Amino acid sequence: RLVEQQHIRLYVEMDVAPAREREMLDVFHRVFVPEAEKHAGYVRVKMLKRRAILQGTAPASHNYRFELEFENEELRQKWIASAGHQRVWPQVERTMTTLKDYPVVLYDEA
Repeated sequence: RLVEQQHIRLYVEMDVAPAREREMLDVFHRVFVPEAEKHAGYVRVKMLKRRAILQGTAPASHNYRFELEFENEELRQKWIASAGHQRVWPQVERTMTTLKDYPVVLYDEA
């Protein structure tokens, strides 16, 4: 039996103004995803739109969650340092209302 590799996942809580949602989604699907798919260690990336807060509290402005999965943190760091990432992430980021201080959380699969 093959041992499944335990990947890393990065989550970004995003505040996207309603007027910029279409722009952000277009850039994400047409620009960001095709570039990310080219990089070693890439597993998947998703953009999730919050439907509802069912329990507890969360900032009302966090209406999107970006989810990125890589084989390991070392390969994710190479992706971040790449010219491709430097070109495409700012195009997504500029649609956010909270620039530079938004939550970014890294998880290891357990």
